[in-house]
Amino acid sequence: MATSKVKQIHDFGQSIWLDFIDRKVIASGELKKLVEEDGVRGVTSNPAIFEKAISSSSDYNADIAELAKSDKTNEEIFFGLAVADIKLACDLLWPVYNEEDVVGADGYVSLEVSPFLALDTEGTISQARQLWDAVDKDNVMIKIPGTEPGLPAIQTAISEGININVTLLFGLDRYEAVTEAYISGLEQRAAQGLPVNHVSSVASFFLSRIDILVDPLLDEKGVGELKGEVAIASAKLAYQIYKRVFSSDRWKKLEEKGAVPQRLLWASTSNKNPAFKDTRYVEALIGPNTVNTIPLETLEAYRDHGDPASRLEDDLEAATQTMEKVREAGIDMDAITKQLEEEGIEKFNKPFQKLLDAIEQQK
Repeated sequence: MATSKVKQIHDFGQSIWLDFIDRKVIASGELKKLVEEDGVRGVTSNPAIFEKAISSSSDYNADIAELAKSDKTNEEIFFGLAVADIKLACDLLWPVYNEEDVVGADGYVSLEVSPFLALDTEGTISQARQLWDAVDKDNVMIKIPGTEPGLPAIQTAISEGININVTLLFGLDRYEAVTEAYISGLEQRAAQGLPVNHVSSVASFFLSRIDILVDPLLDEKGVGELKGEVAIASAKLAYQIYKRVFSSDRWKKLEEKGAVPQRLLWASTSNKNPAFKDTRYVEALIGPNTVNTIPLETLEAYRDHGDPASRLEDDLEAATQTMEKVREAGIDMDAITKQLEEEGIEKFNKPFQKLLDAIEQQK
Protein backbone atom coordinates (compact mmCIF):
# COMPACT_ATOMS: atom_id res chain seq x y z
CA MET A 1 0.00 0.00 0.00
CA ALA A 2 1.35 3.42 -0.97
CA THR A 3 2.30 5.76 1.87
CA SER A 4 -0.38 8.39 2.50
CA LYS A 5 0.47 11.79 1.01
CA VAL A 6 -0.35 13.28 4.41
CA LYS A 7 2.18 10.98 6.06
CA GLN A 8 4.81 11.91 3.47
CA ILE A 9 4.78 15.49 4.79
CA HIS A 10 6.61 14.25 7.87
CA ASP A 11 9.57 13.34 5.64
CA PHE A 12 10.11 17.10 5.18
CA GLY A 13 10.25 17.77 8.93
CA GLN A 14 6.68 19.03 9.38
CA SER A 15 4.20 17.46 11.78
CA ILE A 16 0.53 17.22 10.84
CA TRP A 17 -1.94 17.66 13.69
CA LEU A 18 -5.70 17.19 13.39
CA ASP A 19 -7.80 20.30 14.04
CA PHE A 20 -10.79 18.37 15.32
CA ILE A 21 -11.94 16.31 18.28
CA ASP A 22 -15.10 14.64 19.49
CA ARG A 23 -15.93 11.43 21.30
CA LYS A 24 -16.97 9.64 18.14
CA VAL A 25 -13.63 10.14 16.36
CA ILE A 26 -11.89 8.70 19.42
CA ALA A 27 -14.29 5.86 20.29
CA SER A 28 -14.74 4.70 16.67
CA GLY A 29 -11.02 4.16 16.20
CA GLU A 30 -10.91 6.82 13.47
CA LEU A 31 -8.34 8.95 15.29
CA LYS A 32 -6.14 5.90 15.89
CA LYS A 33 -6.37 5.09 12.18
CA LEU A 34 -5.42 8.67 11.26
CA VAL A 35 -2.37 8.40 13.51
CA GLU A 36 -1.32 5.05 12.06
CA GLU A 37 -2.15 5.53 8.37
CA ASP A 38 -1.84 9.29 7.83
CA GLY A 39 0.86 10.00 10.38
CA VAL A 40 -1.25 12.47 12.38
CA ARG A 41 0.97 13.48 15.30
CA GLY A 42 -1.24 15.72 17.45
CA VAL A 43 -4.72 17.13 17.97
CA THR A 44 -5.99 20.68 18.45
CA SER A 45 -9.38 21.81 19.69
CA ASN A 46 -11.12 25.13 20.16
CA PRO A 47 -14.49 26.37 21.47
CA ALA A 48 -16.11 26.16 18.02
CA ILE A 49 -15.00 22.52 17.59
CA PHE A 50 -16.38 21.53 21.00
CA GLU A 51 -19.61 23.46 20.41
CA LYS A 52 -20.23 21.49 17.24
CA ALA A 53 -19.32 18.20 18.92
CA ILE A 54 -21.57 18.67 21.94
CA SER A 55 -24.52 20.46 20.31
CA SER A 56 -24.84 18.10 17.34
CA SER A 57 -24.49 14.81 19.19
CA SER A 58 -26.23 12.89 21.96
CA ASP A 59 -22.88 11.41 23.02
CA TYR A 60 -22.54 13.93 25.85
CA ASN A 61 -26.11 13.99 27.17
CA ALA A 62 -25.66 11.44 29.95
CA ASP A 63 -22.52 13.16 31.23
CA ILE A 64 -24.21 16.56 31.15
CA ALA A 65 -27.13 15.18 33.15
CA GLU A 66 -24.75 13.64 35.69
CA LEU A 67 -22.60 16.75 36.05
CA ALA A 68 -25.73 18.91 36.33
CA LYS A 69 -26.65 17.13 39.58
CA SER A 70 -23.83 19.02 41.26
CA ASP A 71 -23.66 22.78 41.76
CA LYS A 72 -21.29 23.20 38.83
CA THR A 73 -21.72 26.15 36.48
CA ASN A 74 -22.36 25.50 32.79
CA GLU A 75 -18.74 26.42 32.07
CA GLU A 76 -17.50 23.94 34.68
CA ILE A 77 -19.75 21.27 33.15
CA PHE A 78 -18.27 22.02 29.71
CA PHE A 79 -14.70 21.74 30.95
CA GLY A 80 -15.62 18.48 32.68
CA LEU A 81 -16.73 17.10 29.29
CA ALA A 82 -13.77 18.57 27.42
CA VAL A 83 -11.17 17.33 29.91
CA ALA A 84 -12.57 13.78 29.61
CA ASP A 85 -12.18 13.88 25.79
CA ILE A 86 -8.73 15.47 25.97
CA LYS A 87 -7.52 12.78 28.40
CA LEU A 88 -8.65 10.03 26.01
CA ALA A 89 -6.92 11.71 23.08
CA CYS A 90 -3.74 12.23 25.15
CA ASP A 91 -3.67 8.51 25.95
CA LEU A 92 -4.14 7.64 22.28
CA LEU A 93 -1.30 10.01 21.25
CA TRP A 94 0.97 8.91 24.11
CA PRO A 95 3.00 6.50 21.93
CA VAL A 96 3.75 9.39 19.54
CA TYR A 97 4.79 11.64 22.45
CA ASN A 98 6.94 8.89 23.90
CA GLU A 99 8.82 7.91 20.76
CA GLU A 100 12.35 6.94 21.71
CA ASP A 101 14.24 9.10 19.24
CA VAL A 102 12.78 12.46 20.33
CA VAL A 103 10.56 12.18 23.40
CA GLY A 104 8.05 15.04 23.49
CA ALA A 105 8.54 16.19 19.91
CA ASP A 106 4.87 15.53 19.11
CA GLY A 107 1.87 13.67 20.47
CA TYR A 108 0.23 16.76 21.98
CA VAL A 109 -3.48 17.45 22.43
CA SER A 110 -4.56 21.09 22.92
CA LEU A 111 -7.32 22.40 25.19
CA GLU A 112 -8.16 26.12 25.18
CA VAL A 113 -8.92 28.34 28.14
CA SER A 114 -12.30 30.08 28.04
CA PRO A 115 -12.39 32.58 25.17
CA PHE A 116 -14.07 34.98 27.60
CA LEU A 117 -10.62 35.33 29.22
CA ALA A 118 -8.81 36.50 26.07
CA LEU A 119 -8.12 39.94 27.55
CA ASP A 120 -7.80 38.83 31.20
CA THR A 121 -4.21 38.03 32.22
CA GLU A 122 -4.84 36.78 35.75
CA GLY A 123 -7.98 34.85 34.79
CA THR A 124 -6.05 33.14 31.99
CA ILE A 125 -3.17 32.16 34.29
CA SER A 126 -5.58 30.76 36.86
CA GLN A 127 -7.56 28.70 34.35
CA ALA A 128 -4.43 27.47 32.55
CA ARG A 129 -3.22 26.05 35.88
CA GLN A 130 -6.62 24.47 36.57
CA LEU A 131 -6.86 22.80 33.16
CA TRP A 132 -3.24 21.61 33.29
CA ASP A 133 -3.90 19.96 36.66
CA ALA A 134 -7.30 18.59 35.56
CA VAL A 135 -5.95 16.84 32.46
CA ASP A 136 -2.76 15.81 34.28
CA LYS A 137 -1.01 14.50 31.17
CA ASP A 138 2.52 15.40 30.04
CA ASN A 139 1.29 15.63 26.46
CA VAL A 140 -1.48 18.18 26.91
CA MET A 141 -1.03 21.74 25.68
CA ILE A 142 -3.13 24.54 27.11
CA LYS A 143 -4.17 27.07 24.47
CA ILE A 144 -3.81 30.75 25.36
CA PRO A 145 -4.61 33.53 22.86
CA GLY A 146 -1.60 35.61 21.86
CA THR A 147 -3.33 38.87 22.77
CA GLU A 148 -1.40 41.60 24.56
CA PRO A 149 -2.86 40.56 27.94
CA GLY A 150 -2.14 36.95 26.98
CA LEU A 151 1.63 37.52 26.71
CA PRO A 152 2.37 37.70 30.47
CA ALA A 153 0.04 34.74 31.00
CA ILE A 154 2.03 32.72 28.44
CA GLN A 155 5.32 33.66 30.10
CA THR A 156 4.03 32.73 33.56
CA ALA A 157 2.59 29.41 32.39
CA ILE A 158 5.84 28.46 30.64
CA SER A 159 7.82 29.41 33.76
CA GLU A 160 5.63 26.97 35.68
CA GLY A 161 6.33 24.16 33.23
CA ILE A 162 2.92 24.19 31.49
CA ASN A 163 2.96 23.32 27.78
CA ILE A 164 1.34 26.16 25.82
CA ASN A 165 -0.22 26.43 22.39
CA VAL A 166 -0.35 30.16 21.65
CA THR A 167 -3.39 30.76 19.47
CA LEU A 168 -4.88 33.60 17.40
CA LEU A 169 -1.65 34.98 15.94
CA PHE A 170 -1.96 37.09 12.81
CA GLY A 171 0.90 39.60 12.82
CA LEU A 172 4.68 39.36 12.71
CA ASP A 173 5.35 41.79 15.57
CA ARG A 174 3.00 39.93 17.89
CA TYR A 175 4.52 36.61 16.87
CA GLU A 176 7.97 37.89 17.82
CA ALA A 177 6.56 39.08 21.16
CA VAL A 178 5.27 35.53 21.72
CA THR A 179 8.73 34.07 21.16
CA GLU A 180 10.00 36.56 23.75
CA ALA A 181 7.35 35.40 26.26
CA TYR A 182 8.36 31.76 25.69
CA ILE A 183 12.09 32.38 26.06
CA SER A 184 11.60 34.64 29.09
CA GLY A 185 9.43 31.99 30.74
CA LEU A 186 12.11 29.36 30.21
CA GLU A 187 14.78 31.73 31.53
CA GLN A 188 12.72 32.27 34.68
CA ARG A 189 12.52 28.51 35.11
CA ALA A 190 16.22 28.02 34.57
CA ALA A 191 17.04 30.82 37.04
CA GLN A 192 15.07 28.91 39.69
CA GLY A 193 17.07 25.77 38.98
CA LEU A 194 14.05 24.05 37.40
CA PRO A 195 14.36 21.84 34.29
CA VAL A 196 13.52 23.38 30.93
CA ASN A 197 13.50 20.17 28.91
CA HIS A 198 10.06 18.68 28.28
CA VAL A 199 8.44 22.12 28.37
CA SER A 200 6.91 22.53 24.92
CA SER A 201 5.07 25.25 23.03
CA VAL A 202 3.79 26.09 19.58
CA ALA A 203 2.85 29.50 18.17
CA SER A 204 -0.29 29.17 16.04
CA PHE A 205 -0.20 31.55 13.09
CA PHE A 206 -3.65 31.85 11.47
CA LEU A 207 -3.68 31.94 7.68
CA SER A 208 -6.92 31.85 5.68
CA ARG A 209 -8.56 34.56 7.76
CA ILE A 210 -5.81 36.98 6.72
CA ASP A 211 -6.56 36.49 3.03
CA ILE A 212 -10.33 36.66 3.56
CA LEU A 213 -9.96 40.15 5.02
CA VAL A 214 -7.13 41.45 2.83
CA ASP A 215 -8.10 40.13 -0.63
CA PRO A 216 -11.06 42.50 -1.20
CA LEU A 217 -8.81 45.44 -0.23
CA LEU A 218 -6.20 44.34 -2.77
CA ASP A 219 -8.77 44.63 -5.54
CA GLU A 220 -9.79 48.09 -4.32
CA LYS A 221 -6.17 49.26 -4.26
CA GLY A 222 -5.35 47.93 -7.73
CA VAL A 223 -3.07 45.11 -6.63
CA GLY A 224 -5.51 42.26 -7.15
CA GLU A 225 -2.71 40.07 -8.52
CA LEU A 226 -1.61 39.58 -4.89
CA LYS A 227 -4.89 37.92 -3.90
CA GLY A 228 -4.31 34.73 -1.95
CA GLU A 229 -0.64 35.58 -1.40
CA VAL A 230 -0.54 37.73 1.74
CA ALA A 231 -1.13 35.01 4.35
CA ILE A 232 1.48 32.72 2.81
CA ALA A 233 3.98 35.59 2.49
CA SER A 234 3.39 36.51 6.15
CA ALA A 235 3.91 32.90 7.21
CA LYS A 236 7.18 32.66 5.27
CA LEU A 237 8.46 35.82 6.95
CA ALA A 238 7.34 34.51 10.35
CA TYR A 239 9.47 31.43 9.72
CA GLN A 240 12.47 33.65 9.11
CA ILE A 241 11.84 35.28 12.50
CA TYR A 242 11.64 31.79 14.02
CA LYS A 243 15.00 30.83 12.53
CA ARG A 244 16.64 34.04 13.74
CA VAL A 245 15.24 33.91 17.28
CA PHE A 246 15.97 30.23 17.82
CA SER A 247 19.55 30.41 16.59
CA SER A 248 20.53 33.39 18.78
CA ASP A 249 23.20 33.18 21.49
CA ARG A 250 20.48 33.85 24.05
CA TRP A 251 18.54 30.83 22.87
CA LYS A 252 21.62 28.60 22.72
CA LYS A 253 22.11 29.01 26.49
CA LEU A 254 18.67 27.48 27.04
CA GLU A 255 19.24 24.87 24.36
CA GLU A 256 22.30 23.68 26.26
CA LYS A 257 19.97 22.99 29.19
CA GLY A 258 17.69 20.86 26.96
CA ALA A 259 15.13 23.48 25.90
CA VAL A 260 13.36 22.96 22.58
CA PRO A 261 12.30 25.75 20.19
CA GLN A 262 8.73 26.97 20.15
CA ARG A 263 7.62 25.71 16.75
CA LEU A 264 5.45 27.68 14.39
CA LEU A 265 2.08 26.03 13.79
CA TRP A 266 0.03 26.90 10.72
CA ALA A 267 -3.65 27.20 11.70
CA SER A 268 -6.86 28.19 9.90
CA THR A 269 -5.60 26.13 6.99
CA SER A 270 -8.86 25.20 5.29
CA ASN A 271 -9.09 27.24 2.09
CA LYS A 272 -12.25 29.34 2.01
CA ASN A 273 -11.88 30.78 -1.49
CA PRO A 274 -13.06 28.37 -4.22
CA ALA A 275 -10.80 30.15 -6.71
CA PHE A 276 -7.79 28.52 -5.06
CA LYS A 277 -6.73 24.92 -4.54
CA ASP A 278 -8.29 23.46 -1.41
CA THR A 279 -4.89 22.36 -0.09
CA ARG A 280 -3.02 25.63 -0.71
CA TYR A 281 -2.34 26.43 2.98
CA VAL A 282 -0.83 22.98 3.46
CA GLU A 283 1.06 22.78 0.17
CA ALA A 284 2.86 26.12 0.31
CA LEU A 285 4.12 25.94 3.86
CA ILE A 286 5.71 22.52 4.29
CA GLY A 287 9.08 22.97 5.96
CA PRO A 288 11.27 21.67 8.78
CA ASN A 289 10.46 22.07 12.47
CA THR A 290 6.92 23.30 11.86
CA VAL A 291 3.39 22.00 12.50
CA ASN A 292 0.26 22.28 10.39
CA THR A 293 -3.07 21.61 12.10
CA ILE A 294 -5.74 20.75 9.56
CA PRO A 295 -9.45 19.89 9.72
CA LEU A 296 -10.62 16.48 8.55
CA GLU A 297 -11.91 17.65 5.16
CA THR A 298 -8.58 19.31 4.34
CA LEU A 299 -6.70 16.21 5.46
CA GLU A 300 -8.87 14.05 3.23
CA ALA A 301 -8.35 16.45 0.29
CA TYR A 302 -4.59 16.33 0.78
CA ARG A 303 -4.61 12.55 1.03
CA ASP A 304 -6.38 12.52 -2.33
CA HIS A 305 -4.43 15.11 -4.32
CA GLY A 306 -1.70 16.64 -2.20
CA ASP A 307 1.79 17.24 -3.53
CA PRO A 308 4.26 16.92 -0.64
CA ALA A 309 7.46 18.96 -1.01
CA SER A 310 9.39 21.42 1.13
CA ARG A 311 8.34 24.90 -0.05
CA LEU A 312 8.40 27.07 3.06
CA GLU A 313 11.59 28.86 2.03
CA ASP A 314 10.84 29.09 -1.68
CA ASP A 315 10.62 32.61 -3.15
CA LEU A 316 11.46 34.46 0.06
CA GLU A 317 12.26 37.58 -1.93
CA ALA A 318 8.81 37.41 -3.53
CA ALA A 319 7.24 37.09 -0.06
CA THR A 320 9.08 40.21 1.10
CA GLN A 321 8.03 42.06 -2.06
CA THR A 322 4.40 41.03 -1.56
CA MET A 323 4.32 42.60 1.90
CA GLU A 324 6.08 45.73 0.58
CA LYS A 325 3.52 46.11 -2.23
CA VAL A 326 0.70 45.73 0.28
CA ARG A 327 2.20 48.51 2.38
CA GLU A 328 2.83 50.72 -0.65
CA ALA A 329 -0.80 50.24 -1.68
CA GLY A 330 -1.80 51.89 1.60
CA ILE A 331 -3.04 48.76 3.39
CA ASP A 332 -2.16 48.95 7.08
CA MET A 333 -1.29 45.39 8.13
CA ASP A 334 -1.07 46.43 11.79
CA ALA A 335 -4.68 47.58 11.64
CA ILE A 336 -5.61 44.41 9.73
CA THR A 337 -4.04 42.10 12.30
CA LYS A 338 -5.66 44.03 15.18
CA GLN A 339 -9.05 43.64 13.48
CA LEU A 340 -8.41 39.94 12.89
CA GLU A 341 -7.52 39.41 16.53
CA GLU A 342 -10.70 41.16 17.70
CA GLU A 343 -12.82 39.20 15.22
CA GLY A 344 -11.03 35.99 16.21
CA ILE A 345 -11.94 36.48 19.87
CA GLU A 346 -15.54 37.12 18.88
CA LYS A 347 -15.58 34.03 16.63
CA PHE A 348 -14.71 31.92 19.66
CA ASN A 349 -16.91 33.81 22.13
CA LYS A 350 -20.09 33.22 20.09
CA PRO A 351 -19.86 29.42 19.80
CA PHE A 352 -18.71 29.19 23.42
CA GLN A 353 -21.81 31.08 24.59
CA LYS A 354 -23.92 28.91 22.27
CA LEU A 355 -22.31 25.85 23.84
CA LEU A 356 -23.08 27.03 27.38
CA ASP A 357 -26.68 27.71 26.33
CA ALA A 358 -26.94 24.21 24.85
CA ILE A 359 -25.67 22.70 28.12
CA GLU A 360 -28.27 24.76 30.02
CA GLN A 361 -31.03 23.36 27.81
CA GLN A 362 -29.85 19.77 28.28
CA LYS A 363 -29.61 19.94 32.07
